[in-house]
Amino acid sequence: MSIPKKILVIRFSSMGDIIYTTPVIRCLKLQIPGCEVHFLTKEQFKYIYQQNPYLTKLHFLKPTLAETIKDIKAEKFDLIIDLHNNLRTTIIKLATRIPSSTYKKDTVKKWLALKFKWTSLFSKDHLVDRYLETVKFLGVENDNKPIDYYVAREYQLQDLLPATHQDKFVAFVIGATHFTKRLPNHKIIEICKGINLPIVLLGGNDVKDNAEEIKMAVGSNIYSTCGLTNLDQSVFLVSRAHKVIGFDTGLTHIAEAFDKPIASIWGGTTPELLGVYPYKIKNSLLAGIDLSCRPCSKFGLEKCPLGHFDCMEKLPGEIIVNFSNE
Repeated sequence: MSIPKKILVIRFSSMGDIIYTTPVIRCLKLQIPGCEVHFLTKEQFKYIYQQNPYLTKLHFLKPTLAETIKDIKAEKFDLIIDLHNNLRTTIIKLATRIPSSTYKKDTVKKWLALKFKWTSLFSKDHLVDRYLETVKFLGVENDNKPIDYYVAREYQLQDLLPATHQDKFVAFVIGATHFTKRLPNHKIIEICKGINLPIVLLGGNDVKDNAEEIKMAVGSNIYSTCGLTNLDQSVFLVSRAHKVIGFDTGLTHIAEAFDKPIASIWGGTTPELLGVYPYKIKNSLLAGIDLSCRPCSKFGLEKCPLGHFDCMEKLPGEIIVNFSNE
């Protein structure tokens, strides 16, 4: 095909998956001269791309698919890069008849790997690399740089943190959508007690009570921003942290954009199955233990299927402490 001048990249969810599309947008924009790069997603994820300098225009999924298809047709795109590959994107491609390239999900392999713990079926490639395969036919190459995230504005640390936590601190992302992705509070407390630097807890209202319990147990070394800051402010704090600790959740993945040392903690999910371990980061730690029952799910569950939660309960906290104190 001729060199496309107007490209639509599609990924509807989730936060972590969308943040890993940013190298695709960057490489398209920088390697195809004069190319317009557009992105289609759900409005709730607009913050990931609102400040991105490589994006020409951000589009949102409308209440009906028919409205979305109408908008896409009106834009007269030359090419669709489908990084979601689900029923809705298939309908969009069929309805618009725009040439397309689609991300290969390997759904069957992942199901077999999860069901029977056939780890040999896990893809060795990072999700970013697999996304970039969809644009390889255009001559676009991986620039081997980290993901992108641009904070909406430059905040002031003194407006977000007390004086005791403004100099050199560890950011601990204690929130995650599903229970099996989070360390129990007593394990977080154990880790925090061993860390020498001030610790800033990050998360939403859903973990505000957890944060208070941790703060009460550990003491003044802890400052909680849970429920006090919006996502953009939390990302800013991550960008200013000395090191970052977090679970398999969006904010932890976004932290990779700032090339901070990251301790990534994995419970019921595994980086091997998802292909979303820290990307192009100079200093990172993947913390997880080998168990016959792990992984128990692709995206996380509301409780341990076997009731023991060994993947988190038996995780040695000292490896996180040692990483943080190095």
